[in-house]
Amino acid sequence: MANSKKRVLSGIRATGRLHLGNYLGMVKGMIGLQESKEYEPFFMVADLHAMTTPYDPESLRRNVREVVLDYLAAGLNPEKASVFVQSLVREHVELAYLFSTVVSIARLSHLPTYKEKVKQYPENNTLALLYYPVLMASDILLYKTQALPVGDDQLPHLEIAREIAKKMNEKYGTDFPEPQQMKTEGHYVPSLTGEGKMSKSVEGSYINLTDSLEEIKRKLAKVPTDSGTQRGSIPEIGGVRSLYVFYKLYFPDDFEELFEKPYKSGRIRYDTIKNSLAERIYNELVPIQEKRRVLEAKPEHVDKVLIDGAEKARKIAQLTLEEVKEKMGLK
Repeated sequence: MANSKKRVLSGIRATGRLHLGNYLGMVKGMIGLQESKEYEPFFMVADLHAMTTPYDPESLRRNVREVVLDYLAAGLNPEKASVFVQSLVREHVELAYLFSTVVSIARLSHLPTYKEKVKQYPENNTLALLYYPVLMASDILLYKTQALPVGDDQLPHLEIAREIAKKMNEKYGTDFPEPQQMKTEGHYVPSLTGEGKMSKSVEGSYINLTDSLEEIKRKLAKVPTDSGTQRGSIPEIGGVRSLYVFYKLYFPDDFEELFEKPYKSGRIRYDTIKNSLAERIYNELVPIQEKRRVLEAKPEHVDKVLIDGAEKARKIAQLTLEEVKEKMGLK
């Protein structure tokens, strides 16, 4: 019997705790789908993807746990959504190999994301790094996912998944959907440095979900700004633009009166803006932090969530893999 709900998958590399960009750009929107009768959400902790760049085994084990705790603390309900660790569902790797037969090395090596990582880690240009988009396609298509809340930086990888789905359908008669990007309200969360998006790999660019009010104030205080006395339009890039985006997210009804008008008239006071923003961000994080402390005291509950999540994911994954193997002549 066909699944009546649209499956939505979100995956995050197990490289450390979630930050505000992860929460606003992906997790918050996905958690909202839990109550929807239209969608079936899946949350994946991508530990295999974390191995495509240099890593420490003990840190990887710890980071997997940290991400799961953050997911649950942020509001994920295991009874309404599934959370699982990528490596515990072996079908991800097996389907990825089958997919590798329909995508060329040239196609993967020309991806801008691959080239950027090679520049970043020139001594670690591994096959796993090149293979990343194929494994990601497997992550997505294994559950016949129709939508993903991914940022624009992941669109080249999403396009590979779409190409693989199309080739598999045409060549072998499979029925993979061609997944689409799902944009949440905060799908692009800017860096506190004023350059690019918020990222764990860029020091000073992010706010952790576990940060105190004092830590958030300290980080926002470092956001680069201008004098606040010039008149005109808000810059398209830089720290002022980052503050503007955050203010629009956290003060949706007042951002024009409290930010736009004062800026355009040369009367904006950044210390006031930053302090009010810090208070609003922290107030949203307080219940997440409190729930996280409760969960940290219940390791057996987290263990059960992961066992149940992997079991549910595996049931779907096995069906998809069996279909593909039969279509490709392996059964």
